[in-house]
Amino acid sequence: MRSIWKGAISFGLVSVPVKVYSATEDHDLKLHQVHDRDKGRIRYQRRCEVCGEVVEFADIDKAYEEGGRTVVLTDEDLKSLPVERSREIEVVEFVPDDQIDPMYFEKSYYLEPEKIGAKPYQLLRETLERTELTAVVKFALRQKSRLGALRVRGDVMVLQALLWPDEVREAAFPIIEDTEVKISDKELKMSSSLVESLSADFEPEQFADEYQEQLRQLVEAKLAKGDAVDTEETFGATAEEGEGAEVLDLMEALRRSVESRRKSGGDKAGTVKAGTGRAKKPADDAEAAPSEEKAPPKRRTRKTG
Repeated sequence: MRSIWKGAISFGLVSVPVKVYSATEDHDLKLHQVHDRDKGRIRYQRRCEVCGEVVEFADIDKAYEEGGRTVVLTDEDLKSLPVERSREIEVVEFVPDDQIDPMYFEKSYYLEPEKIGAKPYQLLRETLERTELTAVVKFALRQKSRLGALRVRGDVMVLQALLWPDEVREAAFPIIEDTEVKISDKELKMSSSLVESLSADFEPEQFADEYQEQLRQLVEAKLAKGDAVDTEETFGATAEEGEGAEVLDLMEALRRSVESRRKSGGDKAGTVKAGTGRAKKPADDAEAAPSEEKAPPKRRTRKTG
């Protein structure tokens, strides 16, 4: 795994320098879009509506529209925000593990301690484990100020990004609110009996993504029958080979942008010192890795017995 961000957990006067890694990945097969008639590859273009040109990712700014007026925000504008420059995972409070509604959970990240922070890392991990508490934290990642839950998973600490309260919708359905439903004791007893018969300890390894397994089998069957087309002949040169290709898919444009910045020396690696909650901008932080590449799909087998 490659770290996507570096910073420090800060609570009280204690500072724990850490590296942040994505804890999850998408196992779905990556399917392209092709023309049904000639099987030619269909790619997305970022085309300017004013000049009509296809725009490189590095030349794109962000903008916000309100009341018929548009405000353009450059990368320099966004980097000037104090929160975005922060390298702290600031502990705000500690709450019981069961008080955070799972509805708020977003993406999960593993936290690895820097060598200098190994002891305070273990101290915080064991404290959370023994007290059965979760740390509510604030941090900034990829040009967003985020709320998070810092908790223990096995031997490591996991940072789970949380939705902000106004991002969770209230459920209001008239059919539930306005309809009077009476449940008899007999119905409730039968329902409870059914639930009890299906009760078990949750073991995620017992489950598999049947659709992806069947999709993989379908792809392999077509390959075995020779029911395939030559990628280069049909799609043209790949993004790596097409030196002057005007149309690139988004992932390839991101990759080239990152390589270009690294070769030009735009990213300077920094270090995180114990006792501080901030760090210089590292080479593998969020800006240097604006997108997470998918791992190659793996065949999964259903566990039996």
